[in-house]
Amino acid sequence: MYSRICSAAGFTYPAVLAMVVIIGIASTSAQKSWTTIVKREKEKELLFRGDQFCKAIESYYRASEDKKKGNYPPSFDDLLKDSRFPAVKRHLRKVYIDPMTGSNDWGMIYTPDRRIKGVFSKGQGEPLKKNGFSVRYSHFNDKVQYSEWKFVYTPVK
Repeated sequence: MYSRICSAAGFTYPAVLAMVVIIGIASTSAQKSWTTIVKREKEKELLFRGDQFCKAIESYYRASEDKKKGNYPPSFDDLLKDSRFPAVKRHLRKVYIDPMTGSNDWGMIYTPDRRIKGVFSKGQGEPLKKNGFSVRYSHFNDKVQYSEWKFVYTPVK
């Protein structure tokens, strides 16, 4: 009877050790997929926020056609509160935070007279999404950094 108890007692330690290894491997793979999910969500948010800036610049530009043709906004403040008209017009609800950097310090694309015609993220990561963009942003295909995703309003002539 004593020999049977001793031989069974040595089995517990390797079994627990194997379980710890299996749990470690499973948590590592879960971490990798969680990181991918978070990165995809940040990319979707970057596309949404960049598009909001682009639409706000377009709205500002079109609203100025009856004043001076083709004015781009001089700053984000003018997108938030356009006081060129008797009633204040808001082209953008708020200055969005760049989801890739966590700050509202966006890269700016200026016209020759220093007016904003577009924005881009200063994030240097490599995008997961490489193609399948909407027609408006088809130039994002095959870009290797988020900073290459330029959200620019170009008026149709």
